[in-house]
Amino acid sequence: MEIYQLRTFVTVAQQGHLTQAAELLHLSQPAVTAQIKALEEEVGMPLFERNAGGVSLTRAGQELLPQAQGVLAAARDIINHAKQLKGQLSGQARVGVTLMPDILKLGPWVAALVSAHPLLEVQLTHGVSVDVLNLVRKKELDAGFYLGKNPYMNVSTVPLQTLDFRVALPPAWAGQMASGKLKDLGKLPWVGISQFSSLSKITAELWREINISPKKVAESDHLAVILELVAAGVGAALVREEEALAWEAEGRVWLVPDLRKRAELQFVYPADRAGDPVLETLLRELLAVWGLPCPQA
Repeated sequence: MEIYQLRTFVTVAQQGHLTQAAELLHLSQPAVTAQIKALEEEVGMPLFERNAGGVSLTRAGQELLPQAQGVLAAARDIINHAKQLKGQLSGQARVGVTLMPDILKLGPWVAALVSAHPLLEVQLTHGVSVDVLNLVRKKELDAGFYLGKNPYMNVSTVPLQTLDFRVALPPAWAGQMASGKLKDLGKLPWVGISQFSSLSKITAELWREINISPKKVAESDHLAVILELVAAGVGAALVREEEALAWEAEGRVWLVPDLRKRAELQFVYPADRAGDPVLETLLRELLAVWGLPCPQA
């Protein structure tokens, strides 16, 4: 059963006459007759009764007509949708993700992308910041999120937010900082983070600033896990302030007062991709979700 046969069937039913239907379909009357006959053979029953004034539907034809009309309407919908899609942005966007999804506003961003651009396929790859930056630099990723300073001239950055980090200790260790000397932090064991993470570099910068070189007793590349280790008494660690304040309020960690380290969260992409339609779309929707102005061209 073909769409053109159903179209002929519906047209003949509406016109009640083979010749008039043939004119509307731009077919010869024998062609229309042949299509109706082929359709009747396929369904195994006559669909029309011939009479002097033309043709009329049999009982079976009356039953099948609404379904045939529904099939034709669905076919029209497919064609109309295809016409709407024609010219829309399509392709693949490979994006490197670091930190937690809620920090990056990934859900709202990807939802906006797939809603406005149904032909665009978004692929998210999770990794530590340094890996994401290197993959963007090598163009193995189209873009990504990066925490820290970008040292590469061939990678462009769009600042999103400044994140504050604090030094967290197990609550029982707070007394060891009674003197208020930051160098005492160097006497405590620390929970480290993967050397490929930007947070590892930020932690190293903090150590240099307060002139300490503590011993690392554990390591993790997941911020929530680091907080758990601190709360369990494993060691001190540099953690994101927004999360750590909630833990401190519950008495699970203690934050060293007046010691804060800041880092820039950025969206990075290859500099020579500027103006690329897919990249421009990623940027436009991202900045809209973040409530940030689009950069001037």
